[in-house]
Amino acid sequence: MGAQATREARLRRHRRIRNKIRGTAERPRLAIHRSNRHIYAQLVDDVSARTLASASDLTGGDGNKTDRAKKVGQAIAERAKAAGIERAVFDRGGRLYHGRVKAVAEGAREGGLSI
Repeated sequence: MGAQATREARLRRHRRIRNKIRGTAERPRLAIHRSNRHIYAQLVDDVSARTLASASDLTGGDGNKTDRAKKVGQAIAERAKAAGIERAVFDRGGRLYHGRVKAVAEGAREGGLSI
């Protein structure tokens, strides 16, 4: 399976997931984007097509990528609380619930966000 086929398979999974989940203002979608170097998370209200809060590891930080991903999860939970959000639905972006994606979810849960 080449790189193009792998990407297309992930995008197919992502579309399949997105057909089932929608974010609302009360329970937004916690969308994860993972690149080789960084990880990004944002809370999205799909009804009004707005990003309510976001966090990433672009500010640097020390530790390995998984540790930084967990800190991103804690940061998004903190920003969600500031915006008055307590619950979210998790959108893993077609990726396996494993490694850095799992670390973001665990960090968000530790920060008090109910997923």
